[in-house]
Amino acid sequence: MDRTTPEPDVTPEASSPADTPDDIRHSTPLEEAAPGKGVAAEDAVSSERDGVEEATAVEGGPVGEVPVEEGITASEGEPEEKPAVDIDTDAASGKVPGAEEEAPAEAASAGEKKTPSGETPAVEEGTAAEETPAEVETPAAAKDPAAEDGTASGPDTSDPDTSAGDGPADPPDEPTAPRKWRDRHPVAARNVGWTVTGLSLVLVCFALLMPTSAPKFTPGVFLRIPVEAVLGAAVLIVLPRRPRIVVAILAGASLGVLTVLNLLDVGFNMFLGRGFNVVLDWVLFDDAQSYLKDTMGNGGAIGAVIAVVALVLIVLVLMTLAVLRVSNVMTRNRDAASRVTLVVGTAWVTCAALGLQLSGPGIAARTTVARVEDRVNRVQATLKDEAAFAKEAKKDTFGGTPGDQLLTDLRGKDVMIAFIESYGRSAIEDEATAAGVDATLDAKNEALTKAGYSAKSGWLTSATYGGSSWLGHSTFLSGLWINNQNRYRTVTAGEHLTLTGAFQRTGAWRTVGVMPGIQKNWPEGKFYGLDNVYDSRELGYEGPKFSWSTMPDQYALSAFERLEHGKKRDKPLMSEIILTSSHQPWAPIPKMIPWDQVGDGSVYEGIEKAGKDPADVFYDSKKVKEEYGKSIQYSVNSLIDYVVKYGSKNTVLVFLGDHQPLASVSGSNASRDVPVSIVAHDKSVLDKIDDWGWTDGIKPDKSAPVWRMDSFRDRFLTAYGSTPAKR
Repeated sequence: MDRTTPEPDVTPEASSPADTPDDIRHSTPLEEAAPGKGVAAEDAVSSERDGVEEATAVEGGPVGEVPVEEGITASEGEPEEKPAVDIDTDAASGKVPGAEEEAPAEAASAGEKKTPSGETPAVEEGTAAEETPAEVETPAAAKDPAAEDGTASGPDTSDPDTSAGDGPADPPDEPTAPRKWRDRHPVAARNVGWTVTGLSLVLVCFALLMPTSAPKFTPGVFLRIPVEAVLGAAVLIVLPRRPRIVVAILAGASLGVLTVLNLLDVGFNMFLGRGFNVVLDWVLFDDAQSYLKDTMGNGGAIGAVIAVVALVLIVLVLMTLAVLRVSNVMTRNRDAASRVTLVVGTAWVTCAALGLQLSGPGIAARTTVARVEDRVNRVQATLKDEAAFAKEAKKDTFGGTPGDQLLTDLRGKDVMIAFIESYGRSAIEDEATAAGVDATLDAKNEALTKAGYSAKSGWLTSATYGGSSWLGHSTFLSGLWINNQNRYRTVTAGEHLTLTGAFQRTGAWRTVGVMPGIQKNWPEGKFYGLDNVYDSRELGYEGPKFSWSTMPDQYALSAFERLEHGKKRDKPLMSEIILTSSHQPWAPIPKMIPWDQVGDGSVYEGIEKAGKDPADVFYDSKKVKEEYGKSIQYSVNSLIDYVVKYGSKNTVLVFLGDHQPLASVSGSNASRDVPVSIVAHDKSVLDKIDDWGWTDGIKPDKSAPVWRMDSFRDRFLTAYGSTPAKR
């Protein structure tokens, strides 16, 4: 059928149901898709009509009885989706043919009329259009999922010939627009939103009020008003959108960085008794990683590092998101947020003016501001200290003293300077450890007396606490206050005279170091004036490690006897010995065995396996103190038993602790004092220090003098015949 159908005239009288299909049929989708396009459009419309008529005829029905619109497929003479609607129905629903293609969803719900020019049969005024009582939804609208979802369906692009074929054809699947979770569950979404906002606010306030030491984490600390939150809220409320987002991100990231630094402060206060120094302390992470590797193995150390890095990233991301969340909520509720900020700010000013407090700290808090100021001040002080200490290190009372004028009253003596790891005042005075340690000191003091030795003891205040033993060693030996890594680098890079170096300068002693804790090259040995250093690789140990400690103290002393002290020499020996068995985590702890069974150390295999697990000890507040005390007992037993067995009439022993144990053992308010003792077989050696006021024996009395550790070098040199250099 190749013909062009002219557009018929429709009169109001054509309202009979029998005539309706012919009249409506002339308004086709193609006509609507291309209104007013001329002959080409009319040809396309005519072709489509012919196809529809032929398809209908094939089905056995008369041409013109079934109108075919876009999106409708005919099967067995009946429409599948959109049945024909007679002119009365259209009039009653307020629809005009052709309106569905322009806005199907709107027409189905609101009854709008749209009559494109040249497409819709004319309807005279006063006819069915005036009689429209209400809109009637068509079956097609009810079936259309897009219409149910409030979205318009796109035009049907299926082939008319195919859709109107002989057999039934399924309508094309149209994707349904997914509904958001918050639309399906509005109440739950609202509750989740408020929960996230509340948690974000809590996280921000926690970061602003967070203390830097574990004992200060009390509820009262967090029941305060942080002024930083008030000021931050005021700024974010008034800023336009883009600047507000930038400021919120920067504020969140900065708060995350401060939180990480606060966490580092907590850890450093717990282990070293001081806060984290942002200039000097980064190098300590390498030592921490080595410690983890020694105590947990390589896999455990890697896992711990990954966990720490992940924690830092999580803190930074969460803090940034939290500030953004609070910022967005305040902006959406600007009036309410402004009122709340004003009220809270007024409350802060009132509390600050009246000095109101809640269980200690003031309610009006400026914790973060004060902490930032403190960090800036510490950075400035650290930078100034570097230059000042370099000048201080160049000044030395005995730096220019000739060797023949040093230590003249100790000539011919074998001098041992021994450091016992973490041997602090708390070991002797804390009730959790005092009973065992004091009993050991009393017993060993009696053993020394029986062997003909005498001793005097006092207290020294260490430059470090809980760790960084090398700072204590260098302070004691150099006579300078070495309380940070920068000072340590400065002094060891120079030529400041050390106590061990003074023995070497005389030429009257062979100087050696026994350093079982050193596991790599140690260039500082030259600074300390040691002729030879025996580190862990050169002591011949074939046994197991005891956590961080590479070997038991008894073995280290046995190796010292084999390698140096027991050999014939042409001059006396001065030795510096570091004992490490009392190093944290204090498990497992070696046991004393007969000296002739020590051998190469392989005998310790069974002892190490029978020892306690570090994880079972270190994190138990009671057990860790008990095991710490036992480790000190072991170290003291090893040292004193060695002197009794291998010492001579010329033996002089100086032994001390390098620092207090960490705060979980010594207590958060513990001093930095460590015991120091001088033991000698020759009583004249102790007569030289009678004026020091020290206690007799190897256990200092509570009332014994307390000196700074850096003062010992000059006192010792002076007491034993050294002459200060002439200026």
